[in-house]
Amino acid sequence: MHAGHAGHAGHAGRADRQRLDLRRHQETPILLRLVMAMWRNALAAQFCAGLALGLTVSFLFFGNNHIISSRAGIRLTRNYDTDEISHRGDVRKMAMHSGNDEWSEADHEAWDRHSDGQSDNSFLINDHHMHEGDDDSAARELAKKVKVMIWVMTSPSTLHDRAKAVRDTWGQRAEQLLFFSSAHNKTFPTIGLNVSEGREHLTAKTMLGFRYLYDNHFDEADWFMKVDDDTYVIMENLRYFLSEENPKDPVYFGHHFGLIAAQGYYSGGGGYVLSKEALRRFGQKGQDPMLCKQDGGAEDAEFGKCMERLGVKTVNTTDTLGRSRFHCFDPETHIMGGYPPWYFKYDANGGKKGLHSISDYAITFHYIYPSKMKRLEFYIYHMAAYGVKRGFQHLNNPPKDRVPIKPIYRDPLKKT
Repeated sequence: MHAGHAGHAGHAGRADRQRLDLRRHQETPILLRLVMAMWRNALAAQFCAGLALGLTVSFLFFGNNHIISSRAGIRLTRNYDTDEISHRGDVRKMAMHSGNDEWSEADHEAWDRHSDGQSDNSFLINDHHMHEGDDDSAARELAKKVKVMIWVMTSPSTLHDRAKAVRDTWGQRAEQLLFFSSAHNKTFPTIGLNVSEGREHLTAKTMLGFRYLYDNHFDEADWFMKVDDDTYVIMENLRYFLSEENPKDPVYFGHHFGLIAAQGYYSGGGGYVLSKEALRRFGQKGQDPMLCKQDGGAEDAEFGKCMERLGVKTVNTTDTLGRSRFHCFDPETHIMGGYPPWYFKYDANGGKKGLHSISDYAITFHYIYPSKMKRLEFYIYHMAAYGVKRGFQHLNNPPKDRVPIKPIYRDPLKKT
């Protein structure tokens, strides 16, 4: 009798424990039950640990490729640094292997090909407002007094990336901005020139571009500047430089190279600015093939020889501290000194490098592809050091103190 009761009680106790275990199992979260089940298996535990480690490493290395700041309207990517390194390396290799002492087409084409492949989504700026406390009254006054017409040499293949970047950045501060291409485009718009595309026809594009300005816009400005669609221009500094120059003088300005012509010539990539008198002389005599080559050759050198034969002078464009203002390369190249070998032979300023060699009022930089153009826009017009207020500097060399180099060719416009 007692044994039967004991057995019955034992069965009842086991049933109670089973019901309790079942209740606890049902109340345990599914994820926790899964983890507990897998943890009982040593192999499964190792798998979990490896998976967690792999996910962590992947996030650290690849999860923050794109950093987005919606408040500033800016998107940054991490890939442009490596793009710039390979971009500069390609040109250095091409320059080292080039046997041409003159402006090497291999150098330009390597740089241009790499620039064409740059993505335009690296840097977006939607902030165009004046920052609180900014005062641009001096710049606006200069814009009223110094009338500059800018024309940009572009092409159908670079119109919607390079030319668009110009229009969306520094071009907004140009009072008069024209785009010239081999094909007319009504929507952009561009002015079509009757000339084929290709480096061998850059001279013709330049001659026809300035001819168009003389025929159609001569009375609308005092200064006329030609730039490429990968040139960045700081308009305020350009106007400041020109503010003490006389547009009635037969002069033109740019990044001075000391060869080819007796007085040297200016790099096409750094842009060049013609005075009203220089454009007048070009318009009257520039179509004479004995004075100005109409096509072929190195565009900037041929234009320089044309200017010299027309009696248009090159002058020193450095500031009062001897620092350069027009630049045929990007800022990094001029700062670090990563020049191709030919540059030291050509540069009239001695191929200087470093921050101390570039004017605080720099005017142009070349080989600025769209993503970098937008970055320069941010660095120059948006980023600032808190608590630092910079004053004006007087960095212009008075024209009367200059000693111009006399051309070796007879001035065809001067009566003898």
